[in-house]
Amino acid sequence: MSPDPAPAPEQGLKLHTYPWENAIVVKCSGRLTTEHSGALKEHVRKVIPTTKRVILDLKDVHKMDSSGLGAIVSLYVSARKGNCELLLVNYNQSVKDLLGITNLLSVFETAGQIGTRIP
Repeated sequence: MSPDPAPAPEQGLKLHTYPWENAIVVKCSGRLTTEHSGALKEHVRKVIPTTKRVILDLKDVHKMDSSGLGAIVSLYVSARKGNCELLLVNYNQSVKDLLGITNLLSVFETAGQIGTRIP
């Protein structure tokens, strides 16, 4: 008899929010796809009025589709209207490629250029 199979990786998107220096960090884990992009938008839009800077930490996002990208662009617009800065950090190569293909990489590269590092 074979041992119990390893548990399947949890599907979905988890969001963990915490203050850091002069910003609010939203750490995203999982899939930023059609099924979950609405949850990200709803969560971050509640944070925007309370701070001048929101940092989306995408280190643990292992998949992002066009809806996830659309959610990030929508949040960027909402942040700008709310006099808030939206930064992306720790995104992987596939997210970077998606941003590059859509000509949005320059909009979100600011965090890397100013050296924002999240512990």
